[in-house]
Amino acid sequence: MPDHTDLTRRTEEWIAGDPDETTRTELTALLAASDWETLAERMDGVLEFGTAGIRGAVEAGSNRMNRAVVIRTTAGLSDFLLANRSGSIVVGFDGRTSSRQFAEDTVAVLTAAGHQVLWQLWILLALLLGVPTLRLRADYLAIVTIAAAEIIRQVVGSVSLLEYFGGQDGLQQFSGTFASLNPYDSAKGMPGVVTWRAYDFWVMTVGWILVALSCLIVFLLMRSPWGRVLRGIREDEDAVRSLGKNVYAYKMQSLVIGGIFGALAGFVIALRSAAINPSFFATDVTFFAYTVLLIGGAARVFGPVAGAVIFWFLITFLDVFFDQATRENLIPDYIMTGTQASLIRFMFMGLALMLLMIYRPQGIFGDRRELALDAR
Repeated sequence: MPDHTDLTRRTEEWIAGDPDETTRTELTALLAASDWETLAERMDGVLEFGTAGIRGAVEAGSNRMNRAVVIRTTAGLSDFLLANRSGSIVVGFDGRTSSRQFAEDTVAVLTAAGHQVLWQLWILLALLLGVPTLRLRADYLAIVTIAAAEIIRQVVGSVSLLEYFGGQDGLQQFSGTFASLNPYDSAKGMPGVVTWRAYDFWVMTVGWILVALSCLIVFLLMRSPWGRVLRGIREDEDAVRSLGKNVYAYKMQSLVIGGIFGALAGFVIALRSAAINPSFFATDVTFFAYTVLLIGGAARVFGPVAGAVIFWFLITFLDVFFDQATRENLIPDYIMTGTQASLIRFMFMGLALMLLMIYRPQGIFGDRRELALDAR
């Protein structure tokens, strides 16, 4: 008869160190039933390591996904990071089974070991923002989301969260790992025309790769059944609702995906400056993004990309033009001073935007037939 002494000992030790009552009860029941085959399956072997980390069935055992495994794995990772003097750690969670609990256990272990832990909040914020607001429409939705963004910005910059976000000074010195991956060792560009520092060119390379991947993802999504439903919601959500579709769920999914893309953009901004603080995302940034969308055009995957390039060029060009014009006295002081030069560009942009909305409301590259910016 097989000897199960070692298996019994290992299972009992595992139960003693398991913080989850559910999985403890599960293993205890298997021991009481002398289900040696299932116990061996649960306690022998190792977990697989996939592209997103350790993976396995969510159930009791040392080679399954559960709180005890997450805690032990995180403790080992913590020891490695401390030995190699690694920096901050980003921890996040999603909607999968026990994901939030696993993330909380991970943070608890890492924090107790002295690590600085940053939560991946963009998905959570999108969900929290979407639950109360997505039942609103048009202007009311825009007003509430802009107000929520400002509330979050002020909360993050508050003194009470100074330990986590650095208050109004924000966070600095977190880009060392990213900078160490820089493949460029000298300035790049066209000599005499435009050049970028090696680090700036590295950030720009990563940024444009993310833009290309994001455009590809959106292109594929909008040509999928999911995207066609979303297009129908944009045109007439009541008609889509009458066909049995959960409009609220589709809008929530769209908001979360948009939040992810926005977070990626925030990463690039932070890496470019090697620092981040609440003033980086003041209300004017929201209106700049909206202007970019209007310029590029509605219902076009590349519309926001083209709009961003055009907007950046015009703002930069007008700033340089009026600054030089006032310096060289091409524009007299009684018309415009050097201090006023940087502000006049926004007046011209506003005028150009007004003319665009009057004569081409779908934007430069937009399709009037799919225009969603109407008076409703």
